[in-house]
Amino acid sequence: MRTGTLLGILLIASPVAVATGQRAPRLDGMWRAKTADGPQTVIVRADSSASWGDETVRWRIVADSIFIAMGDEWMVYNFKLAGRRLTLSGGDLEEPILLERVGPATPRPDSVAVPPAPPGTARAQGAPPHR
Repeated sequence: MRTGTLLGILLIASPVAVATGQRAPRLDGMWRAKTADGPQTVIVRADSSASWGDETVRWRIVADSIFIAMGDEWMVYNFKLAGRRLTLSGGDLEEPILLERVGPATPRPDSVAVPPAPPGTARAQGAPPHR
């Protein structure tokens, strides 16, 4: 898996309503993961944007799944939050990824737009069915 894809899946959520009407866990903040390419930092914002390096993507939470807009399709991963630790699994990941919250999210610069969301039916191959 490419580092760009890995970082994209690290861009996870914040307080949003899930399909069941329950409130999703707060995942906005600055997250750090140890990867084969070294430590990676991801900023997840409450405005549905997330950034790493010069990339900015859009995300959504539905139940225990995180949807990341990668280009014109949604990538889908499972997540589990335990305190300051977030574990992502499934999707195109060969192994789960562990992230640690290391601080608050930084604001998205006004010059960086939140990318448009792909249609809800645009799913990556192998993604679990929408619940």
